[in-house]
Amino acid sequence: MTPDEQATFLKVSAVSFERILPGPITRVWDHLVKPELLQNWFGEKSTIEPRLGGAVRLMDGHIRGTITQWAPPKKLAYTWNVFGPDDGPDTLSAYPESYLTLTLEPHGEQVILRLAHMPVLERFEKQNAMGWHTFLDILTAALTQQPVLPRRDYMVRNAERYGVDLNSLQR
Repeated sequence: MTPDEQATFLKVSAVSFERILPGPITRVWDHLVKPELLQNWFGEKSTIEPRLGGAVRLMDGHIRGTITQWAPPKKLAYTWNVFGPDDGPDTLSAYPESYLTLTLEPHGEQVILRLAHMPVLERFEKQNAMGWHTFLDILTAALTQQPVLPRRDYMVRNAERYGVDLNSLQR
C-alpha cells in the first residue's frame, strides 16, 4: 500500500471540565449566551448571535467564531478562532481553528455543565485550562449570587493551580 492510500490516525489535545451549578437550566443557559451576562468574563464587547450559524465575538474580537450547534437550553457549540488586536475582519487566524462545546443537563435542582475545547495546541494546554477554570469560577460566583471578583483575581489563583506564569504567556 502506498502512503497516499493509507489513513493517518491523529490524536488531538483537548481540555474539558464538568461543573455542577445551581439551576434552573434556563438561567445557566442565559449566562452562556446573553451579552449582558457574557460580559462578566468575556468583556464588554462580547456577543453571541442566538442561532445556528450565528456570529460569536468575544473579548473585543480577540475570539471570533460561528455557532455550529444551537439547541437551547441544552447545547451550544461554536468555532474558536484567535485574532490579534489589529487583525481586520478578513484576516485569517494565525492559529488552528478549535471548537468549544458546552452542554447542560438538569440534575434535580442543579445543572451539570460540561465544557470541552479541542484541539488545543500543546503549548497552550495549561493556559487554556487556566482560562476555562477562570470562566467557570466566574460563572459559579454569578449563579450562586456571590460577588464576582475581577477576572484577574481568578486568573492569578488558577495560574498557580496550573503552573502558568502570567508574565510570560505563550503566544
